[in-house]
Amino acid sequence: MSRKRPRAAPPPPPAPRRRGRLGALLKWLFILTIVAPFAWVLLYRFVPPPTTILMLQRAAFERAGHDYRWRSLDRISPHLVRAVIASEDARFCSHQGFDIDAIQGALRNNERRPNRIKGGSTISQQTAKNAFLWPDRSYVRKAVEAWFTVLIETVWNKRRIMETYVNVVEWGPGVYGAQAAARHWFGKDADDLSRLEAARLAAILPSPRRYKAASPGP
Repeated sequence: MSRKRPRAAPPPPPAPRRRGRLGALLKWLFILTIVAPFAWVLLYRFVPPPTTILMLQRAAFERAGHDYRWRSLDRISPHLVRAVIASEDARFCSHQGFDIDAIQGALRNNERRPNRIKGGSTISQQTAKNAFLWPDRSYVRKAVEAWFTVLIETVWNKRRIMETYVNVVEWGPGVYGAQAAARHWFGKDADDLSRLEAARLAAILPSPRRYKAASPGP
């Protein structure tokens, strides 16, 4: 008498497609929000930014000139570094990317004088915006800026933050960085700037396309 073969166990039911899609979505979300920004910031820790989104926008939509010359901080006048810190972020060397007192002061000022908006961004925040992001005043941009500020304060040191800032910030129409600014406004290299010239360059940072460092107003 022949024995009956045992029935094979039924195959497991296929995993729900919804769960697979959710896993893929979470994976890409992790890559886009954590891995990619960290890798980008780590790269710029050692490599100068080849360009910025602002530079590309200016070139594409305004057809402005494009003068961008990276220089190490050793080849930039210390007068300019001091003037920029004094003008833009006096507590740059002591905070961790955000100056709460400055932010609160800017909010109070903007409530009293809504026609003259004042920002409370630190040099670290401005570096994050200029090196990695697009020029915009939306809450989304500010949130992304805050995340990149945390990253550069974690991965970079203060010297690298300052070096990147003075090299990518706009200093006139189509003029980016200290070397291009020194040549454009004073006809000299960035390491030859005097105290007065450095102060004039720092003074026009809030509105570099409106003010002129070579012939300043009041």
